[in-house]
Amino acid sequence: MNADMQFKTPISAPTRIHHMLDRWVREQPQAPALRDAKIRLSYSQLDEASRAAAEQLKSLGVRAGDRVLLVGENCVALGVLAMALSHLDAWVILANARLSDREIDEFISHARPRRVLYTEQVSADAARHAMRHGAQAVSWDALGNIAVGPLDTETVPEPAFIEPTRQVAAMIYTSGTSGAPKGVMLSHANLMFTATSIVKQRSIAPGDVSYCVLPMAHVVGLAAQFLGSMAGGAEVIFEPRFSPANAAKALAEEGVTAFAGVPALYAKLLEWLRESGATWRAPRLRLITVAGAPLTSNLKTDVEALFGLPLHNGYGLTECAPTVAQTRSDAVRTDCAVGQPIPGVDIRIVNPQGMDVNGGDIGELWVQSPGLMLGYYNNDAATQQAINADGWFNTGDLARQESDGALHIVGRTKELIIRSGLNVYPVEVEQAINSHPEVVQSAVVGRSVEANEEVVAFIEPTANSTLDAAGMQNYLRERLAAYKVPSDIRFLMQLPSSPTGKVLKGVLKVSAQEVDPLVSDAV
Repeated sequence: MNADMQFKTPISAPTRIHHMLDRWVREQPQAPALRDAKIRLSYSQLDEASRAAAEQLKSLGVRAGDRVLLVGENCVALGVLAMALSHLDAWVILANARLSDREIDEFISHARPRRVLYTEQVSADAARHAMRHGAQAVSWDALGNIAVGPLDTETVPEPAFIEPTRQVAAMIYTSGTSGAPKGVMLSHANLMFTATSIVKQRSIAPGDVSYCVLPMAHVVGLAAQFLGSMAGGAEVIFEPRFSPANAAKALAEEGVTAFAGVPALYAKLLEWLRESGATWRAPRLRLITVAGAPLTSNLKTDVEALFGLPLHNGYGLTECAPTVAQTRSDAVRTDCAVGQPIPGVDIRIVNPQGMDVNGGDIGELWVQSPGLMLGYYNNDAATQQAINADGWFNTGDLARQESDGALHIVGRTKELIIRSGLNVYPVEVEQAINSHPEVVQSAVVGRSVEANEEVVAFIEPTANSTLDAAGMQNYLRERLAAYKVPSDIRFLMQLPSSPTGKVLKGVLKVSAQEVDPLVSDAV
């Protein structure tokens, strides 16, 4: 059954992500929905633009079950095209234009998209990729020019399903530094579970304005910020890249009520304010959230002092679309827990034998959730390795759970460092390092040595820092057991990171195996 036939009969409940617009098109058609530096759309205009784009995509040969890759950076066009592809039962794949040629080409080789589109009007990197792939500029109603790559006449569409639990809405590639990319298939039901959960958990409603700087190419930007706002009838301001000055201006002048970021983003904002002496104003802001990496007590305290609001933490994974746990708005926490599992999500914390650990003990986190992916595209072996026969997804993260249900993420199973037979959790060491006032962020990895492992720390210092390795080691000896103190401490002007700001530990782990006197300040 094709997409046109499926929706001739009115349906009472959303079965596709674009259906989440229907209520707001009826109730507040002129309310603002999306905007960027060039385009503003109300809910009625967004609905019209997405339907027009769906027709144009169809004329470009896109069918139900086709994969369509969007190469770009945050902008209104990405939101419209995502909704347009939902109309067609085609899969949207979002790729950050800042990725390398190799990474983009790997996505194309793996996904075999029917078309590749490039939002070249807002991204010079997207324009560069468009040029090397022979894409041609095409005019789109309400969106301006978007480059369209050649039609892949040999790609085969995937089956389309009426059920929202079976029909893929989006495929998101997991980040990594080696090996083939894994395409996470997320259904319409997966994404709508996250979007509606965000509305309930964070009280998203008409009048809210979300500042969307986390890339749409990653699951938080797509599912939580964009679709969560659409489900709640709120407005989204798209920002292609994070700039502390732009963020400060938007919060002061654009009516932003909700702001989300990774810890590194908040750390860079605080550093910019200290260095620039800029005036800080956020008159309508009511909600600030953080996810994507471990939060430290010092950063939480500093952010809350600046914003005058509690910093709400959360935890999720691409494979869970992404939300697993969040702190509750009605129960402000003083620690760095990621909160309780959200309604509908079940968890287990298990030992290496797959048995539940005692309450409060550390183990591997397993999850069951309505947000759990359909699997990895064209990779059944990896899917079966990640999800067992009983439907439990092995996150690969180490966690412990408090008596009130709150989760603490203590590290990755594969990142656990065993030093002289003792467990070292990198997150704990990073939190101790990041508590130093001259540290922006840090990353701790293990280094294999003969019959043992060493702890190696990479530190991004503040601009005028005089901190050295010996001074940091002395600082850490007062806060950590001796075996947890890094034996090698290196200072870098900037830690390697993904477009979301997530530190690329795989890159650092490779570097840690080599002692480089140009960057190493070893102890």
